[in-house]
Amino acid sequence: MARISPLTVLGVALVGGLWLAERARPLRRQTHSTAARQARNLALGAGTMLVVTAIEMPLLTRLAKGNVRARRGLVQVLPLPRPLQIVLGVAAMDYAFYWWHIATHKVPFLWRFHRVHHIDPDMDMTTALRFHAVDMLVSLPFRVAQVVLSGADVRILMAHRRFFDASVLFHHSNLALPGRWDENLSLILTTPKMHGVHHSKVWDEMNSNWTSGLSLWDRLHRTLRSKPQARIEIGVADAASLADLSLGNSLTAPFRATPAPLPPGAVSLR
Repeated sequence: MARISPLTVLGVALVGGLWLAERARPLRRQTHSTAARQARNLALGAGTMLVVTAIEMPLLTRLAKGNVRARRGLVQVLPLPRPLQIVLGVAAMDYAFYWWHIATHKVPFLWRFHRVHHIDPDMDMTTALRFHAVDMLVSLPFRVAQVVLSGADVRILMAHRRFFDASVLFHHSNLALPGRWDENLSLILTTPKMHGVHHSKVWDEMNSNWTSGLSLWDRLHRTLRSKPQARIEIGVADAASLADLSLGNSLTAPFRATPAPLPPGAVSLR
């Protein structure tokens, strides 16, 4: 019988705790059927996980092993103590993803696939899973460059993966943290309030808060923006966003013409 690792048990416990917490302390009022929306998100997430498990991680693991053998990449060429190597490697991969996230919005071909994530009209943990499977394949060249240039070894690769997955689940959650916890945590990490602004239908707000891990990158590049959550309308302001919510339409949307954005006056600024 296969042994379940303590990290797996901890991960399941944290996911379950976050799932319960966002229901006990919701940050934003949900506007659509939660059950149907979450079922679609989980179905899309199953496709992305298949690509990540079967293709992405085996490829990146081989590259990470090659980084050590060839002494290539940032971490491998700097004579640092091991703890600093891990911190630097994870930070370098996180910073690279900041720029990739911007590219997925700015490059029309990439936006075709990333739009599937953003058309979710509400946000919770399942939104973190709502990505098109082909999006994972399209991002492979970036992921290869990310691993090779950072010089990540297998341990750094896995540390970044765990940090990234935990961060994405957390900042997509519909969780209202008590007191000023959200504001305080946002000094270091991406939080639900920060990422809620990024999922706004308002174009200028969507084009902010790009970071998926350390909030340092948005602060460094002055792309950090805040707004009261009650005044944010989640989703994408185009004529087809709601029609493309169904599972079938979500899968085919990137292969159809991308709808033009609605004029600014059509988006509620609340």
